[in-house]
Amino acid sequence: MSVAGHPSAIWARAFRLLYALLGLLDPLIRAWHRTFGLGNLVELRTVGHRSGRRSTLLGLLRANGRWYLGHPNGAASWTRNLGTDMLAELVLRGAPPLAIRAVLLERDEEREDAIRATWTQHPFPGDLIYSLARDHVRARGVYFRVEPAVAGADDAPGELGPPPSRTPG
Repeated sequence: MSVAGHPSAIWARAFRLLYALLGLLDPLIRAWHRTFGLGNLVELRTVGHRSGRRSTLLGLLRANGRWYLGHPNGAASWTRNLGTDMLAELVLRGAPPLAIRAVLLERDEEREDAIRATWTQHPFPGDLIYSLARDHVRARGVYFRVEPAVAGADDAPGELGPPPSRTPG
């Protein structure tokens, strides 16, 4: 199986536009998420080296009992921050923040499993968009496995339980 993929100028532009729109809608999305939940959405808190503390809403993925975060279009502010420190906080709706450490994934089967999870775990239309753009995502995407940063908890990533479900609530 090929895990290389081919970058696409069209998908690169489409993702930039999509994430710009999501940035504009961020206050509304956060309010909805706080009140009702929203699919597999979680809050990632990182330290920006220029901007200080940052909060980003992301889709948390699960594959083979492990948790993953990723960006389909290459580096973004949060991927650079997480990739620099490899430590952050993850906040699942209604739960206290969880200290995590990140492991940047190489282009291998584990990364491919995380990318494939986007097609089934992100709510519509994200699942469809990721599926259609799969070659571009394989070529440009930046993905991390996230694990508890506390001693002993990293021995059993399945102990974290499943990420939030696809359905609101």
